[in-house]
Amino acid sequence: MPHELLMAEVEQVRQARLDQNRAMAVGDAQLAASFWTDDVTLRGGLGSSVAGKDAYRALFDIAPNDQSFIYVREPDCIEISSDWPLAYESGIWTARYGSAEGPPAITGRYSAQWVKRDGHWLIRSEIFVAITCHDDASVWPARP
Repeated sequence: MPHELLMAEVEQVRQARLDQNRAMAVGDAQLAASFWTDDVTLRGGLGSSVAGKDAYRALFDIAPNDQSFIYVREPDCIEISSDWPLAYESGIWTARYGSAEGPPAITGRYSAQWVKRDGHWLIRSEIFVAITCHDDASVWPARP
């Protein structure tokens, strides 16, 4: 695939991530879930495991300590396969109190596998690793 086309695909994945971040920021779990495949898998920052779009979406209805959290993913690397409809993304994630600009609770690194289906990039798998906690987030249990 020519370099210009690969770069256009990178921008499509980046835009999809930004759009999903915006959906999460306004609490639109249904729109956020539209960026996942039906069989999406998640390994959460503290070790929880989720399989399937409905189960992943349900996580947004629950927040530790009855707080409202916004999860922001900031990609620093997106690579598109020139051979298959696959992409790799990695970056920094932050769970923020109350809003996308709120104080951080937990930060860490993440990676995601994207697949292109019917002309749209969708997330098939995400892995998050919590690296740093802020304030009282250290009391949240990890699942080592």
